[in-house]
Amino acid sequence: MKGKMAIIADGDGALVFRAAGIDAFRAENAAQARPLLQKLAAEYRVIFVTDTLAAQMEEAIAAYDGAAYPIVLCVPSAQGEGGYGGERLRRYSERALGMDILPRAEHKE
Repeated sequence: MKGKMAIIADGDGALVFRAAGIDAFRAENAAQARPLLQKLAAEYRVIFVTDTLAAQMEEAIAAYDGAAYPIVLCVPSAQGEGGYGGERLRRYSERALGMDILPRAEHKE
C-alpha cells in the first residue's frame, strides 16, 4: 500500500492522472463511485475524486475523515471545477485554524 494513489473520475478526467502514473477508475455517477471508493480504501493511501462525483457522495467521503488513510481529496472534473472541492477545503481549514485563510474568487460583472 505504500504511497499508492488512485482517482475516481467521471468522464475522461482520469486520463491526466493516469499519464502521471496514478491508477484511474471511471464512475459515471455516485451510485457507481460509492462502492468503488470503499473497495479502493483498503488498498490506496490517497484517493482523488472529481468534485462532480464528490458533491453527490459527501457522506461516503466523510466516513474517511477521521482515518489516517486513505486521504480522500477532491479535484476538478474534466468539465471544470464545480466548487465543491474548494468549499470542502475551506471548511476543513476553518475547522483546523479557526479562520478562513483561503482567497475567495472575485466575480466580475
